[in-house]
Amino acid sequence: QVHLSESGGGSVQAGGSLRLSCQASEKITKTYWMGWFRQAPGKEREGIAQLDRAGTPSYAESVNGRFTISKDTPNNILYLEMNSLKPEDTAMYYCVAGVYPLKIDNTWYPPRNRSGYWGQGTQVTVSS
Repeated sequence: QVHLSESGGGSVQAGGSLRLSCQASEKITKTYWMGWFRQAPGKEREGIAQLDRAGTPSYAESVNGRFTISKDTPNNILYLEMNSLKPEDTAMYYCVAGVYPLKIDNTWYPPRNRSGYWGQGTQVTVSS
């Protein structure tokens, strides 16, 4: 059973924009913390955006002011609007849902084992 399914990745020039979508189940969008992580080749996985269960967003410093996380609750879709993209944003982007917060203060907690779900990932490539 696929719980999270991303779409919207692609290739764009620096300064451009992309919007990622994540189709989720109703239970997940209504009861889980949701967010986005990314991982570039040779780098550690990085949490970049969280939407808590009250709908409050929070971001990593690296994307704050450029990326916007939002949710279409009736249709169970999580979005990540990415503007002013930079080559360093190139990575595989993952939609994530957790039974616990994904971010507390400045620390990110990727869901492990049975504490949440991961999508299959969508590639974003930004050229200079």
